[in-house]
Amino acid sequence: MSDDLTVPELQRRLAEFAAARSWQPFHTPKNLASALNVEAGELLEIFQWLTPEQSAAVMADGTTAHQVRDEVADVLAYLLQLCTVLEVDPLRALAEKIERNERRFPAA
Repeated sequence: MSDDLTVPELQRRLAEFAAARSWQPFHTPKNLASALNVEAGELLEIFQWLTPEQSAAVMADGTTAHQVRDEVADVLAYLLQLCTVLEVDPLRALAEKIERNERRFPAA
């Protein structure tokens, strides 16, 4: 694995993975958004009953840290696949949203 991964490279790899398994017909915007929500719920489940202090220390436990990384990866994978299908540049979308938020919520 390379440390210089790019969003387009990850999107290409995800598309190739899906194509090799003939999953493209199932990768509709609705299905990908639904899967993204399910994976976000699985990430939330890890933290569900933790105190704020426990949640801040979740990465200190190797098993839990592995689960968090896996769920974060699943959320990101489905988000990137959704962006690919909808032709949304996720980095541009985020940058534009940050700019709107900076105007909407100016610092004191």
